[in-house]
Amino acid sequence: MSTQFFSKLSQNYIELLEDDEYYDITIEVGEEPNVKIIRAHMNILCYRSPYLRRALATKKQVKIMLWYIYGGILSLNHQNNSDILKLLLAADELLLQEVVEYLQAYLIEYNSEWMEQHFELIHRTSFQSNSLLEFQQFCIDLMANSPEKLFKSFDFTLLSEKSLIQLIKEMILQLKEIEVWEHLLKWRLAQNPTFFPDLNTWSDNDFKTMKNTFQHCLPLIRFFSLSSKEFSQKVHPYKKLLNHQLYKNLLNSHLDPDSEPTLNQLMTFYYLEASKFMELLIRKLDLYLPYKFQLLLRGSRDEFTPKIFHGLCDNKPNTVIFKVKGTEEILGGYNPIIWRSHGSGLWAKTKDSFIFSFKNNNVKGGIISDIEDTDRASWYDSGAGPFFGYDIIIYAHNSLHYNDIRYEQHYYEKKNKGRRSIWY
Repeated sequence: MSTQFFSKLSQNYIELLEDDEYYDITIEVGEEPNVKIIRAHMNILCYRSPYLRRALATKKQVKIMLWYIYGGILSLNHQNNSDILKLLLAADELLLQEVVEYLQAYLIEYNSEWMEQHFELIHRTSFQSNSLLEFQQFCIDLMANSPEKLFKSFDFTLLSEKSLIQLIKEMILQLKEIEVWEHLLKWRLAQNPTFFPDLNTWSDNDFKTMKNTFQHCLPLIRFFSLSSKEFSQKVHPYKKLLNHQLYKNLLNSHLDPDSEPTLNQLMTFYYLEASKFMELLIRKLDLYLPYKFQLLLRGSRDEFTPKIFHGLCDNKPNTVIFKVKGTEEILGGYNPIIWRSHGSGLWAKTKDSFIFSFKNNNVKGGIISDIEDTDRASWYDSGAGPFFGYDIIIYAHNSLHYNDIRYEQHYYEKKNKGRRSIWY
């Protein structure tokens, strides 16, 4: 039997706070001449407050911050990468934006290899704050441009299931289906160290255990996009992990090509002609991309305002398709980075965005226009967007709804077809 004496313990801690003899940190509260000095204890503050744990960090980091605050000097001498990351998080908590921006740029420029090796930590940390935009962009670029390098640079088997699923969802456009399958299989085997790689040693219970723990991962794989060779060599040996009907359908599709799923099962897109045009875009992007499109926003369904657009589309790199009201035109653009809200407006840089336009019944006559001024590919603004250069402009001037919608030619190489038009 255990008895807890929390009342006495609490009283002792209050007495400790009021004791002027034993303390290791002072906190000044108020403004002159009404300043009160509180003597406290760093260990207790850090354990009781996650904010203070990050903000105070270590005495060494506090000293570095004080040098910056008092003298404008930021010394990183003898600081390893982990220390610099902790310093960055402390600066973010203290709203020292100048330090936040400098340390992000410093780590990316001089220690990018270390960041790749600790990608899970960097990715998780960067999206916990709206101030770490450079870190977020580093993660997005790495996932978009070097997915295989990323998986080789750090031990992804240490990720939680939730983190792994999130990572693969963000990289799904750059990974082939068989790569997704192999990465998931490797990760799942690592979570069951008693399982041997040799399937001949697996019992029925082993397969059942693996199948039960694999259910959240399987929906990430578009099995019908696998080649017959990939299916036969890589998936067939693990057929007991798959739903019986799914495996039967897969087997039929490889034995009889005419039994493949219909177009409606493989894609959710509005027009067949539009899907043909998307083939042109996919070839331009040089991506492995089976037909799979997700409708994020539809004006007639969701309304089309800055607030709704940013609420549904921010932080999602996607191809954006627009149907121009009252015409047969389809006009849009590809943003390989992501959309963001920004109070005062901010240009987004990328060399891979482009805009396009075509008539519903004339795919061959479509126009694809590359970005020329890569510093002004997209515009982040809480009152605007999607906004490609000054070539596709959707803006709300002193209004909750869009009231300035046009397309011109400024920063992209060609002018889209059509006229100034109000959409939705």
